[in-house]
Parts: sequence; structure tokens; C-alpha cells
Amino acid sequence: MMRGASADAYAAAAQVLPGTGDLRKVGQDLFGTADLFRAEPGLRRVATDVSVPGEAKAGLVRDVLSGKVADEALEVVTTAVAQRWTAARDLADALEQLGVVAVVRSSADQADRLEDELFAVGQLVQGSPELREALSDPARSREDKSGLVSGLLADKVLPATVSLVQQALSGSHRTVGVALGEYQKVAAEVREQRVATVRVARPLAEADRERLQAVLSRTYGRTVHLNVVVDPEVIGGIRVDIGDDVIDGTVASRLDDAGRKLAG
Repeated sequence: MMRGASADAYAAAAQVLPGTGDLRKVGQDLFGTADLFRAEPGLRRVATDVSVPGEAKAGLVRDVLSGKVADEALEVVTTAVAQRWTAARDLADALEQLGVVAVVRSSADQADRLEDELFAVGQLVQGSPELREALSDPARSREDKSGLVSGLLADKVLPATVSLVQQALSGSHRTVGVALGEYQKVAAEVREQRVATVRVARPLAEADRERLQAVLSRTYGRTVHLNVVVDPEVIGGIRVDIGDDVIDGTVASRLDDAGRKLAG
């Protein structure tokens, strides 16, 4: 989470992020620029140096990126570097997050599907040690990993999903799974939603899913997007994790409670 000057800088850059056009391209260009600042410490230092006037920093970055990224992305980047940042690393993190916002917006009325696909890919990576190892192997190039992802997802998911999964390979987060989880949170925030992970013993019927979503949405005052996980460790009932809140109505939880009361 951005704090202090970085929060204000992020807000200023977000104001010039377009809402229409080739938003997936804009997002990918912002990802590439974030990667550039992370890879080039000299450029990063100059771009976040508080002693250099904002206009001068924006001009330098414009010279470096002009003709290499979309004009809309360049406007976001030059606005960002003209601001003050609490920490130098916040600039790249902010550009990556703004890139996620742009890619999410590119999915338009398929944003629900995008969130579902990000969660599904995250579950796939988590459940496959071979895939997880391949995507985290430092001996494999990012291009090789990207090719692996493209081969797995081609024609099966939205282009926006592919863009976000490929960005998750950048190493800006601890693991690919963590990156995908963060991107899904951003996607929910763009749509002013909350995300709930629901663990059940067996798949929820559509009517039950709709009822649960309606109850949670009323409780939290905004639409709640459900990630449903069928978990063999859930004997029965349901467990809901939403933000820092945990609603545990599983049989195992009730048995644990009963055991503690008997022991007490």
C-alpha cells in the first residue's frame, strides 16, 4: 500500500490513466516501464530524485521512452516521475499497479470472468508442484516461462488474463501465486468490489452461491466476488475469508469449539 507522498503521486498518475482505447497495450507498456525502472537503478534514482525538478525528470523519461510506448502510457509515466515518492521502489510498483488497472479495464464487461480466471490460474499453479517449480526456476529465462504460460493458456482464457499472468513472472512479488492474488484484488478494487474465498466440501449449487454472494454483499456494503474452493479438509459446512475477516461454519470448526468447551 502506498503511503505519504507516494500515495499522492500514485493518485496523480491514476488521474491520467485512460478509460478507453487500447487499454491492454497501455497496461503492457506500463509493465515494461516498471520492469525498466527496476532493472536500471541509475534511471530509477534520477526519476525519483527530489532535488531534480519534476519537469526535468519528465523530459528525461519522455526522451527515453518516446516512440517505444503508447502515448497514453507515456503520459502516465511522465506524470508519475514528476511527482515526489516516499521510496524509489514505489515508482515501479505504482506503474505496475496502474498497468494492472489498465488491463482490467480492457476486459470491460468480461471483468467477472477475468477475476475467475486469475483465481483459477493461481489454483493451478498452487496445485501443481511441477508447474510451480518451472515458473520459479531461476535458471529459466523469463521469455521461456512466458512461452510456457502462453502455451498453457492459449485460446482458453481472456487476452487480459494472459497479460496479467505473464506480468506475474516479473519477480516483483514473492511468487507467481502471490502476484496473481494481488492482481485479483486490484481487479476487484477497480470494480469497487470485495473478494471472498469460500471453502466448501463440495461444489456450491448456483442458487446457494447467489444467496451467499447476496448476504455478503449486504453485510459489506458492496458487491462481493466469490472464489469457491472445494477443499477435502472441509468435512462439511463452509468457511469464508474476506479481507481480515474469517467466517468459519465448518463441521471441523464446530467440533473444535465443542472440544474446547468440554476441556474447559
